[in-house]
Amino acid sequence: MASPTLLGSDDVGGSTRRERRVAGGTPVGVRVGLAAVLVAAAYLYGWGLDSVSLHPYYTAAVRSMAADWHAFFYGALDSGSSITVDKLPGALWLQALSVRVFGLHIWAVALPQALEGMATVWVLYRTVRTWAGPVAGLLASLVMLVTPIAAALDRRNISDTLLALLLVLAGGAALRASRSGQLRPLLACAVWVGLAFQAKMLQAWVLIPVFGAVYLYAAPGGLARRARNVLIAGTTALLVSCSWVLIVWATPAGSRPYLDGTTGNSPFALVFGYNGISRFGSGNGTAFGSVPGTAASRPTGGAGIGVLTSHATAPQISWFLPVAVLGLVLGLLACRGRERTDPLRAGYLLWGGWSLVNYLVFAASSGIHGYYTVILAPAFAALSGAAAAAAWQGFRQAEGLPHAKAQAARYPLLGLVMAGALWAVVLDGLHPTFHQWLAPFVGACGLVAAGALAKGKEWGGWVAVVAVVLSPAVWALSVLNPLYAGSSTSPLAGPVGVGYVAASHKKAAAPVTFAPPAGRYAHILGYLEAHQGSAHYLVATQSAEPAEPLLRGTDAPVLVMGGFTGNTPFPDADAVAALVASGQLRYGLLIANRPETPGSRWVEAHCKVVPPSAYQEVSGTATSIYDCAPTK
Repeated sequence: MASPTLLGSDDVGGSTRRERRVAGGTPVGVRVGLAAVLVAAAYLYGWGLDSVSLHPYYTAAVRSMAADWHAFFYGALDSGSSITVDKLPGALWLQALSVRVFGLHIWAVALPQALEGMATVWVLYRTVRTWAGPVAGLLASLVMLVTPIAAALDRRNISDTLLALLLVLAGGAALRASRSGQLRPLLACAVWVGLAFQAKMLQAWVLIPVFGAVYLYAAPGGLARRARNVLIAGTTALLVSCSWVLIVWATPAGSRPYLDGTTGNSPFALVFGYNGISRFGSGNGTAFGSVPGTAASRPTGGAGIGVLTSHATAPQISWFLPVAVLGLVLGLLACRGRERTDPLRAGYLLWGGWSLVNYLVFAASSGIHGYYTVILAPAFAALSGAAAAAAWQGFRQAEGLPHAKAQAARYPLLGLVMAGALWAVVLDGLHPTFHQWLAPFVGACGLVAAGALAKGKEWGGWVAVVAVVLSPAVWALSVLNPLYAGSSTSPLAGPVGVGYVAASHKKAAAPVTFAPPAGRYAHILGYLEAHQGSAHYLVATQSAEPAEPLLRGTDAPVLVMGGFTGNTPFPDADAVAALVASGQLRYGLLIANRPETPGSRWVEAHCKVVPPSAYQEVSGTATSIYDCAPTK
């Protein structure tokens, strides 16, 4: 196990000085392979972006943010900056800038995520190449490419894509800092973590203990110096992370939008309560002054100890789980007896810790969306790529050894191939009607590869790649088919999730567009625009749900009462009354499937219902327009 050819040679673990200095140290075959991977990523993430299914809530905010710089900075849901989205706006900034540059196109909203996905593949290659060699970097980029949930997310406009990219950049900086012991790369790691916080808040902080612990353990230099550097970097990460929060906190409430998800308009409640502690326990708490979550804002289920092996989630992220775990064990065993500062072991500790802490957080939460698990993909890819490259090197070096030693040198590669192929057959078996040929074909390839490799045949390596990579690649490619692209609010690849069920029954939601809405909301928008007059607000809506189709079709300000969940106590009844009295608001739009708010109760009590026939709708619908103009 401790043989230098077993997951631990200097050529594989820790780059040579020449490899770190220039890309010219990378073999031609690896460079060709990387080019092929990046071209495939461009196709998988970028093809048909003009018809992808975007998140309706975030897309509405993106149009508003692209129309007004004040709304842009604060992440306002409407261009009038009445209320923010219920997240930090970091990921939406890039989408809004893209729309501002390219215009109101669906592909302009999706483009930043496609580019972020490609960048993640590229950055992961460079990070793993520096740590474990060019072949390991190539294999890691391939694994990242074919991870289904990454393909599903990189074609949408949800913030986890940017989170993954920024944390891979942070991980690479942490490894550089652990090799050199210098403060500068550790500060770079801190800045990347802080920027990741702008994308997904506290989830970015999950990895801070891992980065800090690896540096403390593996970096050269005295313990006091290492501890000082970690403290400085941690403070930097905190300041960069909380920069937007502190600016908003210092801004008078009257000069900015109300912060959705909070009872007291506090940015700390938004981040640490609504999007933090309340995600654990019952998942419906009101920690730090946050409002209770609802089914729309709080996923339920999918957590617990089996979070990575469930029927829907396992085919999204877990194809390489056995290879990654086995590779981690073999890699750490191969590093036994090495110096504390060994960079190979530091990498295994970082990627292994990355996997473990995220798994524990997911398992302990009150529920997760399946796409949250995309953050595990870079770690699984790095561990799998490094393990496979080192095991392949050990396999090739077995030639010429005595029979017993040669067989022992082949065991790591055989173990990785058999674990990956067998697990692929198991996961394929969870969905036997999806490409029925996959399980038997992958199983046959696994057997052929194992037999060939056991006899020392190098061509078995190519068959092994097919056996381990083919099934997740098929699932990843499925996102190009609208039937398997998943829902707009919870994207998943393949025949799982509510999106697939709806599409298979031809009940999929209408695609999100920037055109005037179709159906009922087209009639509502037309009526409101024709009768808005001099009022500042087009309408006041009961929660974000009825506001979304209007905001995607117009730049006019919309007063969103109750925020995303409908539970946010904004605006109060007096504020609505004052807006109506001053002529800034005339109409209210109330629905039956969201909680009542103080504002909606005032509208219902003081305004009269507009006959549905006035806007070409039938009576008895769950959506009603109220006219608050004074009776003459």
